[in-house]
Amino acid sequence: MDQRNSQMRILRIKQVQERVGLSRSTIYDRINERSPRYDPEFPKPAKLGAYAVGWLEESINEWINKRVKESV
Repeated sequence: MDQRNSQMRILRIKQVQERVGLSRSTIYDRINERSPRYDPEFPKPAKLGAYAVGWLEESINEWINKRVKESV
């Protein structure tokens, strides 16, 4: 098994909220193309079940790192 794949982790909404510092509704606005707060660069969630979604930790980290680099 690839070492990178063995370290992949799925974050649930509460964990994403803690990591990015945004509210639940703002996160869902960021991924909603019809929202005025839509951010095409914000990571899209992966479907985990009928009603469950999660985000790849790596994609959230990349999004955060990009924001930090843009603000410097």
